[in-house]
Amino acid sequence: MAKQLLIDAYRGKKTPVAPWVPYAGVHCAFVIGEPADKYLQDPEILAKGVVTTAKRYKADGIPLLFDLSVEANAVGCELKWWPDNVPSVVTHPCSNKTPEEAGLKLPTKESGRWPTIFKAAQLAKPGLDEIDCVMMGLLCGPLTLASHLAGVRIFTDVYKNKEFAHKVIKFAGEVGAISAQFYAEMGCEIIAIVDPVASQIRPETFREFVTPYAQPAIKVIHDAGLTSSFFICGDCTKVLEEVCKIGTHGFAIDEQLNMNFVRDMARKYGLGFGGNLKLTLALSLGLISPREDAIVSLAAGGTIGYTFAPG
Repeated sequence: MAKQLLIDAYRGKKTPVAPWVPYAGVHCAFVIGEPADKYLQDPEILAKGVVTTAKRYKADGIPLLFDLSVEANAVGCELKWWPDNVPSVVTHPCSNKTPEEAGLKLPTKESGRWPTIFKAAQLAKPGLDEIDCVMMGLLCGPLTLASHLAGVRIFTDVYKNKEFAHKVIKFAGEVGAISAQFYAEMGCEIIAIVDPVASQIRPETFREFVTPYAQPAIKVIHDAGLTSSFFICGDCTKVLEEVCKIGTHGFAIDEQLNMNFVRDMARKYGLGFGGNLKLTLALSLGLISPREDAIVSLAAGGTIGYTFAPG
């Protein structure tokens, strides 16, 4: 468990060994025997889950929470809660209106669940510091948050109704910058922009809609002297070079990508990169040996800017 080791890897530097980050999310609730819906709404339980999980898995870093509904909820989207997963966003205020027309306001520290998260961070930080583990802040990326606000129409609007899409995604980027500021104030040493659905668009669309609207959050992170990353899901092969150019210190990918390709792309740009332990095939379904999968990932990743983590 070593903070500096992880920060160095996230910044693309050579490390003596690859650091390890479990993206535990609501698995932390399972570890301490609590339902996810209760866990995510109780700061004391949330803090207990994060610290307990970090200790159990000997983590070099761990997200305070991994819940991409936080920002949507903070600007007015309603949620459906689940005992075994993160909540689902069930209302989309921009389904037929721009954020301005819908009367959406930028969040404050009192919006949505932010008071709970601030309290959880205050409780968890000393325990994580004690074991030399980075507390990571994960915020919802601009395209994913826009999909919460507008629904699935955003994926056609970026091609057929660009003016509307720009307004929604720009607002989402402004919300993300506020989240980054909040996580910086909580004491998170690494802050990641998590935009899983950004793999579903063309490279030129990524350049037009994701790259510019991620910049406010990136600026906040870097102005605070902290370490940034961009997390993306799915087969993002076609947009990975755009991810490398977005301006963060590094990025993380999921199990669908070839780790040799990812490693070479990261080194081309001098970035940190994370993955590629197979969350589905190895950890969830056990169709392949987690041990062998880990060995393959560690061998491919190496020790220059690589963080071992679930894909």
